[in-house]
Amino acid sequence: MFYPQLVTGPIERPQNLLRQLHERKELNYDNIANGLRLILFGLFLKMVVADNLGMYVDKIYESPFDYSSGDILLGMLFYSFQIYGDFFGYSTIALGCALTMGFTLIDNFKTPYLSGSVQEFWRRWHISLSSWFRDYLYIPLGGNRVSIPRWALNTLIVFTVCGIWHGANWTFMIWGFAYGVLLILERGLRNIHLFDKIEGKTGRIFLNICNVAKTFVIVTLLWSVFRATSFANLHDLFTALFHNGTHASQLHIAPIAWIALVLFVLADIVIRESRFDVWCGKQKTAVRWCLYAFLIFAVIALSSVEQIPFIYFQF
Repeated sequence: MFYPQLVTGPIERPQNLLRQLHERKELNYDNIANGLRLILFGLFLKMVVADNLGMYVDKIYESPFDYSSGDILLGMLFYSFQIYGDFFGYSTIALGCALTMGFTLIDNFKTPYLSGSVQEFWRRWHISLSSWFRDYLYIPLGGNRVSIPRWALNTLIVFTVCGIWHGANWTFMIWGFAYGVLLILERGLRNIHLFDKIEGKTGRIFLNICNVAKTFVIVTLLWSVFRATSFANLHDLFTALFHNGTHASQLHIAPIAWIALVLFVLADIVIRESRFDVWCGKQKTAVRWCLYAFLIFAVIALSSVEQIPFIYFQF
C-alpha cells in the first residue's frame, strides 16, 4: 500500500523502509518543498523528454526499412534517452511523493550516461536493482573472492539472470549476457596501460570524455537489443541500418524533441554530483521560481500528444 514505490521501485531494503514506517511523521516544510521539486522534475523527464522522443522511437522500431540509416541511428540515440528519462522520471516522482510524507528512499540513478566504463554505468543505473543482484546473487556465488574463471562465470550468471528478470524474451537474455561479457573484457583490459603517457589536466579531461563517449556508444547499441521485440525485429533494424545509407530521411523531428533532449543533457551534467532538489535548494529565490515556472509550463504545454506508458511497467 506504500504507493510511491509500489510498481517499479526503487527496490527498497526492509532495514531502510520498515523502520521508517514505524516512525511518527509530521509535516515538514523542507520535505514538502524538496518532494514537490522532485515530482515536478520527474514529470518533466517523463512527459516532456521521454514521451516526445518515444514517439519517434516507436515508428523506427515498428518499420525500420522505411527509414534511412541516419534515422535509425537517431532512433537508437533517442531510445537511450527515452528509457533513461522514463525510468529516471518515474523514480524521481516516487522519491518526491515519499519525501513529502517524510520517507527517504534510495536514489535510483546517478547520471549513468556520464560513466567512464560499463562497470561504472551499472553502479549508477537502476542502483536499487543492481545492488540487489550484487547482494543476493553475486556475493552468494562468491563475488570477487574466487578464481578469475569462477568470477567470470559468476558475472555471466548474474547479468544473464538480470536480463531474464526483465522478461521471458531471448533479446533480454542476450542483452544481459552481453553486459557480462563486456565486464569480463573490461577487467581483462584493465592491465593494458595504453594511455599512461597522457599527462596534464587537458589530457586527462580528453581521456575522460573519450571514455564517457565509448561507454555511451556501447550502452546505446545494447539498448537496441533491449528495445527490439524479437530477433527478427533486431535483424531488420541492423539490416536497414547498414543498407539504407542512401535513403532520404523520413523522420521529421519537431524542434521540441531536440530542445527537450538538450535540456536533459545539460541538467544531467549540472546535477552530476548532486540531486535536483538539493541543487535547486541552493539557488537564489528568483532562479528557483523561474525554473519552477518553466518546468510547469513545459509539462502543461510541451508534453507529448501521445500517451506512452512507463516503460518499466511491463517488467
